[in-house]
Amino acid sequence: MNITRDAAWELLKKYNKEAFHLQHGLTVEGIMKWYADSLGYQEDADFWAIAGLLHDVDFEAYPEEHCTKAPELLAEIQAEEPLIHAVCSHGWGMTPTSAKPEHEMEKVLFAVDELSGLIGAAARMRPSKSVSDMEVSSLKKKFKDKKFAAGCSRDVICQGAELLGWDLDALLEKTILAMRSCEASVNQAMEQL
Repeated sequence: MNITRDAAWELLKKYNKEAFHLQHGLTVEGIMKWYADSLGYQEDADFWAIAGLLHDVDFEAYPEEHCTKAPELLAEIQAEEPLIHAVCSHGWGMTPTSAKPEHEMEKVLFAVDELSGLIGAAARMRPSKSVSDMEVSSLKKKFKDKKFAAGCSRDVICQGAELLGWDLDALLEKTILAMRSCEASVNQAMEQL
């Protein structure tokens, strides 16, 4: 891969100023790295992580062009086609031009994007304010409550699990573990902004 993590982070910060969006990018970066390691793609972990970091690069500045403006922005750091496709395919079904996720990495990114928001919202409601003590059973209660974190599409999360060939519980459990793996580093990075 021809892109450094620093270049990816600077590009994300150039087009995203709100702390929430930066934290989401960092969280999905950490989740994707965990999945790469746990699914046997260790040699591609940096690529998975950068795709996670940059998946919403165009969301804040160009919300009406989400996933369609991304290729132009990614060209600023000479992103290659696999990264562009991964970033754009995470919007499959939500944006008219997004391609279907094909590679396992793209399917994971599609599945965990919305789910990470739901888990993050559920963690903020806990006394610990953390995923460290979150159980799948408590997350499922939040998942079933359509009013809770209403902006996180349950349909997309279920579709992501289906794309991966996993049941919903497996996706929830793995993603909680993935978020635990990066929670401290994400919090530290946000404090340094």
